[in-house]
Amino acid sequence: MRVLVVEDERRLALALRHGLTAQGFRVDVAHDGLSGLAQAMEHAYDVVVLDVMLPGLNGYRVCSRLRACGSDVGILMLTAKDGEWDEAEALDTGADDYLSKPFSFVVLVARLKALARRIGSRAPRRTVLGDLVIDSAARTCTRAGTAIPLTPREFAILDHLARRAGEAVSKREILDAVWDNALDSDPNTVEVHVSALRRKIDTAFGRAAVQTVRGAGYRLAADGG
Repeated sequence: MRVLVVEDERRLALALRHGLTAQGFRVDVAHDGLSGLAQAMEHAYDVVVLDVMLPGLNGYRVCSRLRACGSDVGILMLTAKDGEWDEAEALDTGADDYLSKPFSFVVLVARLKALARRIGSRAPRRTVLGDLVIDSAARTCTRAGTAIPLTPREFAILDHLARRAGEAVSKREILDAVWDNALDSDPNTVEVHVSALRRKIDTAFGRAAVQTVRGAGYRLAADGG
């Protein structure tokens, strides 16, 4: 999962980066509202952790501008302790969830994962990449009109890669998104399932949609290979 932390308190931002990275997240950091908005607009994040009080542009305005531009990125806003008005305004401007400072890191991670799952359910139900068609609702996959039987795990990996088509996705991200107990799982397990997936959707059709990105993970070709 790719996360952008927009927090001007540098020690907190650094702690969040280290902690979330240790949990398997890919983390970028911005220290002011304008930089945070620019990064959120330029890159594909799963969730933005957005502080309310930011220099340049406060969190409410960053949130409302993202929504005005059509962004459906998950937004978890960090509000003041017992700040009922902050929490209400966060939701009114388009945030998906909020967490009051000071907060438990364990709770933050749980909220991020829950938010990513909810946001994922809002993704397009049918993804077309060339002649490769993935239907997330029906959980079916076809290539050139031919139905391809996939195991639940293979389909979940393919669906996750399809949502990020054209981007490199790490093994750890795939584990976090597809396995229930990602921290207890071996990243090499991903290789086994990806190899099986390749045989079914690529090798059998003479294609190469699932690409290995050395040192980064895997990428699903946006044109279907």
